[in-house]
Amino acid sequence: MTMPIDKRDHIIKKAVELFAEKGFEGSSIRDLAAKADVNVAMVNYYFGSKEKLFEALVEKRALFMSQLIENVITNKSLLPIEQLDRIIEGYIIRFLADPQYHRVLQQELLITQREQMHEKIIELIAKNAFEIIQIIKRGIKSKVFNKVDPELVFASILGTISQVLMSRSLCLKIMNKPKDYDPYSDKQFHQRLTKHIQDMVHSHLLK
Repeated sequence: MTMPIDKRDHIIKKAVELFAEKGFEGSSIRDLAAKADVNVAMVNYYFGSKEKLFEALVEKRALFMSQLIENVITNKSLLPIEQLDRIIEGYIIRFLADPQYHRVLQQELLITQREQMHEKIIELIAKNAFEIIQIIKRGIKSKVFNKVDPELVFASILGTISQVLMSRSLCLKIMNKPKDYDPYSDKQFHQRLTKHIQDMVHSHLLK
């Protein structure tokens, strides 16, 4: 027995595909309705506007990471470095599972238009960033970690993942891989990237 399709989630999924193809600016609600095989009224019913749809798209993915981070933080058996390891692994699994979304998000945030929408999106992302930064600060306070710049440690983690995701062609060139190789679906590459970032963080943070 097949599960019924959640129309709201289906529209969000198709929105990512459409924005990746045509960009946010080049896509219309009518385009999206056609892509998702629903009527325009249904898109408007769930989201009201293209901007609100984009916000819902980001919120859905930020919520997943928020729940993962909360689970890690509330697990008192984990050391601070183990908490970071779990979060790094979660980010890589989540981001590499949907590289299109990450590229769409980064491209949109580079544009100076739609300031109000961008502020709401950044607030959603920043909530998770703040929690991770607090883990680092607690590690410094308890003298488990070196005295480092917590905000830039987070930026280094996210920046490394982002660079891998932003250009598949550059990724293949650097790693000397053939054009038909897909690093985002390769579990060995997931492990390689995870270990690299964890090793980098361990080296920087641990005494």
